[in-house]
Amino acid sequence: MKELTHTDSEGNARMVDVGDKAVQLRVARATGHIALSQETLKLISQNLMKKGDVLTVAEVAGIQAAKRTAELIPLCHNIVLSKVLVKALPDLTGVTIESEVKCTGTTGVEMEALTAVSVGLLTIYDMCKAVDKTMEIGAIKLTSKTKSDIPG
Repeated sequence: MKELTHTDSEGNARMVDVGDKAVQLRVARATGHIALSQETLKLISQNLMKKGDVLTVAEVAGIQAAKRTAELIPLCHNIVLSKVLVKALPDLTGVTIESEVKCTGTTGVEMEALTAVSVGLLTIYDMCKAVDKTMEIGAIKLTSKTKSDIPG
């Protein structure tokens, strides 16, 4: 059984020391969904929401959130991100948000990918709450994470 990495031998919270780990290319992808009424989906698709372009604002919010993950989650490392891609994709029941985050560093970017998706979904909720009382956020998950050596 694996041990928790963010606690010391006495069970106290601690930030993991990644100083001895190799610098690698790290990529994480995440996804999540918000269920919306058909009326809300129509308003979004026609860009008629009073707060503006819901999908674009959600994507930008997700990018901002990924860059600020260490400020939001206490034991996360500050990471210099080389790429943050957030896509808000309408579907038959709502909007799916997908993120991809990359860095070259000593620790992964899965928290940044998950934070991007979560804040993107919350942004949609905020922008639509006046017209849709049935919204439901869910299915937020990490879909992949990789690390690879840097050539050279």
